[in-house]
Amino acid sequence: MSTKKLTIGLVFGGISSEHEVSIQSAKTIYSALLNGYNNECFIVRPIYIDKNGFWEDYEYSKSILLEDIRSISSIKSNNNSTNNLTNLAKENSKIDVWFPALHGPNGEDGVIQGLFKLTGKPFVGSGILGSSLGMDKIAMKSIFKSFNLPQPPYIYLNKENALNNLFMQSIFDQIDKVIKFPCFVKPANLGSSIGITKAYSKEELINAIKVAGNYDERIIIEKNIEGRELECGVLGKSIMRSSVVGEVKFQTDWYTYASKYNKNLSSTIIPADLNIDISNKIQKLAIDACKAINAFGLARVDFFYQGNSENIYINEVNTLPGFTKTSMYPMLWEASGLKLEKLVASLIEISRE
Repeated sequence: MSTKKLTIGLVFGGISSEHEVSIQSAKTIYSALLNGYNNECFIVRPIYIDKNGFWEDYEYSKSILLEDIRSISSIKSNNNSTNNLTNLAKENSKIDVWFPALHGPNGEDGVIQGLFKLTGKPFVGSGILGSSLGMDKIAMKSIFKSFNLPQPPYIYLNKENALNNLFMQSIFDQIDKVIKFPCFVKPANLGSSIGITKAYSKEELINAIKVAGNYDERIIIEKNIEGRELECGVLGKSIMRSSVVGEVKFQTDWYTYASKYNKNLSSTIIPADLNIDISNKIQKLAIDACKAINAFGLARVDFFYQGNSENIYINEVNTLPGFTKTSMYPMLWEASGLKLEKLVASLIEISRE
C-alpha cells in the first residue's frame, strides 16, 4: 500500500545578518531530506527569502541550494513574479509541513512562526512564545531567573541609555561590583556571535555597547565565566530527550563567529570528557531550560562548566540551531545514535504531534 509523500516547505535565507549561515543549513537539510529512505517519504520545495525580504519561487530557490550560478542568473532575469508574500500564499496549498532553516531576527524570534501558524500547517521547531523568548537574551535570562536555573550574572540596558551619563555610571558601578572585567557585551536578539564583544576595560565597554547597538536596541552585559564551553541538544515535544554533551574548543580568545564556522579555529569533542553525574545534570538542565521558555521540537542549550567547583551555568537556548557542516546540533545527535537523515525526519514527525 503506497503512502502519500509529505511536501516539505524548506524556508531559508531571510533578512538577517545570519543569512549566509541559513543558506548553508538549508543545503544540509535539503540533502538529508532527499537522501535514502527520506526520498520515499518527502517532496522538498525550497523557498528562498532574499536579503530584502522577497519570497522567491521554487526554481530560483532550488538554484540557490544547488549553487547553479548560470541557472540562478537566467531564472532571476526572467523572474517576473511579485516577489513577496504572494508566493507564500501560492506555496501554502502545496505544503504539508513547513521547515524553517532560518537564523536570527525574523527567522527564529517568533515572527515567521506566527506566519506559519496563520497558514494552518504544522511547522518544525518551537511556537511563537518559545521562539521569541529563546531569541531575546534578556527575556530568556529573566525566565531562567524565575525558575532558579543557574546562569552567569548579567545586566542590561537600552541603546539610548548609553547617552545618559548618570545611567551609565550606575552600569559601571554594577560591573565593578558584580560583573567585573572582562565581560561580554551582546545584542539581545542575534546569534552566531554576531555583534558580540569581549570588553577588557571601561573604554572597550563603551565601544562594545556601540557595536551591539548597531544590531539591536536592547543590549546585555554578562559576566565572563572561565570554564569549559559545553553544548547539549534537545529533541521532542510531548516527550523531550537530550543528546550526549559535546565540548567546543577554540583557538580564539572566545567563541567568535570566525571560530564557529572555521574548522581551523575550533574543534569539537563529542561526547565531552565528563563524569556521568555532571553529564546527567547538564542533560537535565538542557530540558529544564527549554521547558522554562516553552521551547520544543529542537533546541541546542549552551553551558559553561567549571571543573574545580563543578559549577554549571546555562548560557542560552538556541531554538533553531544550525545545520551547517560544522554545526554541533546534528553532530550531537549523530553521536547519540540518530543520524542526520533520521534526525530531520524525526523533526518533521514531531511537528505533526
